Amino acid sequence: MPHDDAPSGSLDRVDAAILEHLSRDARTSYGVIGSRVNLSASAVKRRVDRLRADGVIAGFTTRVDPGALGWGTEAYVEVHCAASTSPATMRDVLVTYPEVVAASTVTGDADAVVQVRARDVRHLDEVVERLNAEPIVDRTRSTVVLTPLVRR
Repeated sequence: MPHDDAPSGSLDRVDAAILEHLSRDARTSYGVIGSRVNLSASAVKRRVDRLRADGVIAGFTTRVDPGALGWGTEAYVEVHCAASTSPATMRDVLVTYPEVVAASTVTGDADAVVQVRARDVRHLDEVVERLNAEPIVDRTRSTVVLTPLVRR
């Protein structure tokens, strides 16, 4: 039988189960989660509060279906930048694009990989053209998503 509270800084199997339930639906009540992990609602709340205080849970959010908002085309764009372009400079440029869902620096030939959402292929083409016109960008290479297989 698990304790009501695990020590601060540790992540046991009950914490992991709580996180799994919250990641599926952050609106799940502590009572429902408690019944699934064999804890009281108040014990689940204490664990969630500790996970938040420890930075394990960074926040709660809403997942929106981009297709329902008219953003049905998804692509990953490799961005190759001019020499000595810093990650901060890349971020400053990429954050100005509402179509950019996520961007990360990466190993390999590309300097960054950018996840883009667009209305359609024509809109995606416009976004890629705008990216290519950025002074820091030497070239891009795009891959359009056909079928999302796993989303977490």
